Amino acid sequence: MSHPPSQPPPTRVQIELPRDLEAIYANFALIAHSPSEVIIDFARVLPNQPSARVYARIVMTPMNAKLLLQALAENLRKYEAQFGEIKTPGPGFQEERPLGFRE
Repeated sequence: MSHPPSQPPPTRVQIELPRDLEAIYANFALIAHSPSEVIIDFARVLPNQPSARVYARIVMTPMNAKLLLQALAENLRKYEAQFGEIKTPGPGFQEERPLGFRE
């Protein structure tokens, strides 16, 4: 009887958070892509302001973007299991000045 080849244990990555790392709040995201990259610009829109400022731009491969999507979905499932459903506007919802994450 043959045994399946053993797989090496997954490599653990040491994550370093710099002491001076600044957290950025965003309530609006612009997403664009090319065949090789996904670009996400995180911005902040303020009430009664005609423009939004981009505070961070993240560039990643399509595969990493899909892995991020899966990780966000899993974390939101856990969040809703603990705190309840996150309400979002329904179909046909139209704001005069829409805010939020857009494709």
